[in-house]
Parts: sequence; structure tokens; C-alpha cells
Amino acid sequence: MAEMLDLDAEVLGAHLSDVTAWVRELTADRPPRRILDLGSGTGTGSFALLERFEEAETIALDLSEDMLRHLEGKAGERGLAGRIRTVQADLDAGWPAIEPVDLVWAAQSLHHLADPDRVLADVFATLRPGGLLVAVELDSFPRFLPDDLGFGRPGLEERGHAVMSERRAAHLPHIGSDWGQRLAKSGLTVEGERVFTIDLRSPLPPSAGRYAQVTLRRMRSGLEDALSADDLAAFDALLDDGPRNILRRDDLSVRTTRTVWVARR
Repeated sequence: MAEMLDLDAEVLGAHLSDVTAWVRELTADRPPRRILDLGSGTGTGSFALLERFEEAETIALDLSEDMLRHLEGKAGERGLAGRIRTVQADLDAGWPAIEPVDLVWAAQSLHHLADPDRVLADVFATLRPGGLLVAVELDSFPRFLPDDLGFGRPGLEERGHAVMSERRAAHLPHIGSDWGQRLAKSGLTVEGERVFTIDLRSPLPPSAGRYAQVTLRRMRSGLEDALSADDLAAFDALLDDGPRNILRRDDLSVRTTRTVWVARR
């Protein structure tokens, strides 16, 4: 998972830069000095925000101690250890003691919560008056493959996504929520909503191939009991070291969408 998140940040860096530029515009009169990264993962949001706001410090909060250790290592490599601290917490168990902040960044994390409305109320209480919450959520998980793979099994990737979407709906029921409505319910005022459409085409950097490989391998691991033997064999052909390996293809793309809400206390 850490590798996939790091590759996501590398491949989709331009999108992230666009989002943080928008946030900077909205905070031009009062740049944030203390930022909370809610569900920080490997630190993608934290590092992007620290680059955008040079006087800020960040609190990176995540459930996973391994992710936080990974983040701390990256912060040290980038010379940012003094501007970022980590907090390990399970938000489903309760809100940790966190001092007031100017900006809360929640990227692809709200839908993981058992009770996002309760957590959003805690976010409201933690934000200083005038502070912002930036919520980024997936509209679709990335697609990489052409429909025609050149060796049969047209529509392979979409069949895989259909199965994974059905399974996610069972244990992540808040995916696809009306987050604007939920933010307003918490007492925040929604100031903007933007959909960022990402469609990267050849020539792609080498990291895009690795991103596709890691993402599809993760998908393949959950499809053993759901797809036909022929479909599973096609996935294996893309992921093994043979001539059809995904890293040897020149027709990959990266297609996804992200919706961003900005709400103010």
C-alpha cells in the first residue's frame, strides 16, 4: 500500500499541485500556520502543503504506525523533520487531543471512517474560526489499460473494477457520499467544489507503469474467486515477467477523477 500511495503521488503530482494552488488562493489573506493531515498515509498531502505554505507545520495523523514511520523517513530525507510531527490514532475509537489548526486536509480518508459525521464535528471543533477543511474523494479508481489488450479478454479491467466496487460497497459504505451535504451538516460552510479529471497519455514516465503494475496486482489479489479462469490468466500475463508484462506496453494511460470540497468554519 505504501508503494502504491507513493507512486500515486509521483504520477498525479500535477493534479495535487493544482489542488494546493487553489487552497493557497482561498487562504491568501491568512495562510495556514498549523495543518492537520487527516489520514496522512505516506505523507503526500503533508509534503505538498508544506511546499506550498513555507511557514506552516503539519500534524500527520494516521491509523497505521508503519505508514507514519515511512512518512517520518521521507520527511527526514526532504529536510522537513522539524516541520512535521506524527500522531497515531484510530478515529473510529475517538478524537485525539490535537491543538487548534488552521487547515484540515482529508484526502481519500473520510470514506474509510465508520462515522464520518462524528469525525467532521470533531474537525469543526478543532478548526480555528475561519479555518478550512479540504476534502478530496475518489469518483473512480484509476484505469490504465486499453479495452483491447491485443491477446483477447476485452473489457478485462472494467470487469475487475466491477467486482472490486461491489466488495468495497459492503465494507466502505460511505464511498460516493454527498460530502458537500455532510460538511454543511457539521456546521462548515462549503465555499467550493471542483472535479479534477485526470487523463494522462503516452509518453508516460516509468513511474506510471509501476503505478499500474502495483495497482493491478493489488486488484488481482482480490479477484481469485470472482473472475473466470481466462480473465485471471490475462491478469497474470500482464503482471508476470513474460512478454505481455504491463511494463512492456506502450499503450498505457492513467485515467481517474477526484472531487475536492473546500469548507470554512
